[in-house]
Amino acid sequence: MAQPEDLEARLSALETKVSELSERLSRSEQDAAAARVLAGGADRDVNEFRDEIRGFRQATTSSFNAMREDLTELREQVGTGFAEMRGKLDATAAGQQQIVGLLDQLIAQQGGQSDTP
Repeated sequence: MAQPEDLEARLSALETKVSELSERLSRSEQDAAAARVLAGGADRDVNEFRDEIRGFRQATTSSFNAMREDLTELREQVGTGFAEMRGKLDATAAGQQQIVGLLDQLIAQQGGQSDTP
């Protein structure tokens, strides 16, 4: 059997060890609580980022769709403008051809009439 002095020292050492373990347990509980708070904050941050990215993606898609519509409309307007210009140029060419024909007739008529004595 252990001596009372030895038992006293062992009991004191055991009490010290239990006290140290209690302190470590308390710090671990505090650390765990802090980790839970941080994890909750990180979870909220991730959700906010997801929402922001979703909003950005929707805005970008809407912007691209609007741009595509604008470009399609512009392409149609340019095509219509070219067709109108082609029509006007064709009409101008036809008018010039008619003027050339009239000038040819005038030259032919004047060629038959000589003003020289």
